[in-house]
Amino acid sequence: MIKNLADWLERRSTGWLVLLTLAIFAGFIALVLPQQAALAQRYTRGVGSPDSSFWYSSADLYHFAEAYGAAGRQAYVRARFTFDVAWPLVYTAFLASAISWLYQRAFPAGSPWRYASLAPLLGLGFDFLENSAAALVMARYPQPTPVVAQLAPVFTLIKWVFVNGSFALLLIGMLVGGWRWVQSRRHR
Repeated sequence: MIKNLADWLERRSTGWLVLLTLAIFAGFIALVLPQQAALAQRYTRGVGSPDSSFWYSSADLYHFAEAYGAAGRQAYVRARFTFDVAWPLVYTAFLASAISWLYQRAFPAGSPWRYASLAPLLGLGFDFLENSAAALVMARYPQPTPVVAQLAPVFTLIKWVFVNGSFALLLIGMLVGGWRWVQSRRHR
């Protein structure tokens, strides 16, 4: 199944798709993220957000919930199932297609490096798990949700490992692909 998914991504990841997903990614960064950040600043009341933390505890999550107030918690939950569904899909589409496209050029067929395009998909999965867990804690507050509150920070940490790791993999693909391209030019 993993090989089939990686192969499917390779077949779909054309230069045009990478450019399209890059344009959508850049558009989100320029147009949507600033508006979302301003909205989040209002409902988080300056105490931060679990989504943007690399690590937090379940106690921190309950502190966020208390500090946000009822209206802030409602806004947080709404954002997790609107904006925070779209944004992970956008960055995942860009990262998965770009990594797949680059790694086809940087590494030979059959190389285990060609599976690197799956890392953003794992980031997406853990982002959705994080959003669901944190939103459930916020929605149920002040009622405790102990297991979910313990899992939310773990999901967040793993999400950041895969998302940041995907950007590192993108850079590796650019460097190795660029080096291979230069080498092929020299041998002509």
